[in-house]
Amino acid sequence: MSEYSIEVKNPRAREALDRLAPVLHGKDAVLLRLLVCVFAGGHLLLEDMPGLGKTTLALAASRLLGLSFGRVQCTNDLLPTDVTGVNVYRADSGQFQFYAGPVFHHLLLVDEINRATPKTQSALLEAMGEEQVTVDGRSYALPRPFFVIATQNPVENAGTFPLPESQMDRFMIKTSIGYPSREDERQILRLGPQKNDFASFQPLFTPDEIVTLQGQIERDIRVDDRLLDYVLDLEQRTRTHPLLEGGISPRGGMMILRVARTLAWLEGRDYVVPEDVRFLALETWAHRLQARKGASGASVLTQILSETPIP
Repeated sequence: MSEYSIEVKNPRAREALDRLAPVLHGKDAVLLRLLVCVFAGGHLLLEDMPGLGKTTLALAASRLLGLSFGRVQCTNDLLPTDVTGVNVYRADSGQFQFYAGPVFHHLLLVDEINRATPKTQSALLEAMGEEQVTVDGRSYALPRPFFVIATQNPVENAGTFPLPESQMDRFMIKTSIGYPSREDERQILRLGPQKNDFASFQPLFTPDEIVTLQGQIERDIRVDDRLLDYVLDLEQRTRTHPLLEGGISPRGGMMILRVARTLAWLEGRDYVVPEDVRFLALETWAHRLQARKGASGASVLTQILSETPIP
């Protein structure tokens, strides 16, 4: 929630934020959410207008975190095999050879994901949920860590396919970059394009280190039983609220605990406090809620958070 702020004290995470800050002027909050998703093992959905720096952010993050980078520009004629890869018959060997698609990278930027057809979206769903893809009946494991940054335009509707609930549920956090402040935009205009500034970034992590840290955060950051009951209380209220079609699933509960543990780790603690649960609750849960006509998931969730006793 907005009344609480996070102070990143973990030295390596702090350095990562400081190195990324010049890439996206005045958007430290977005950078924090990106790091939370990376170290919590989740995926990030950005709903924004074009030209706000989403691609630059993804490229810079991949270099700084030591992750290979792939990109998919979604269109309504994009095929699942354009994402996953394809088997090609080799006449010289008389056998089929698999050519991996862009999904076989640690960090995958999926631009305008809601322009992809449901069939292609389902291929992405398998990749995001199971860290594997299936081509011609054979499954291929994806590299670890596997992290998706997906974008969608909040305005355009023509030629788009709204993401189904099952796809939305795979995103740990949904947020937006938003327009810069006047002063930040003045700085952007003064400096001009900065696309090559991060070409010389030296990685602060390796993929194996990130996977190890993900496991340590899940294993070593303690969650008190009272906080588990608090999360369960919040879940139950979403499931019985008259303005909601359905509430938060057990997967959503696990997601918010992973986010909370990661926030505690970023602050240098080995335990979770209620503010860790509340801080990104809207961005972790609101997109999972189906509100009835005249209501919004975010407004109902805000009400639930304000009315539920904090342990």
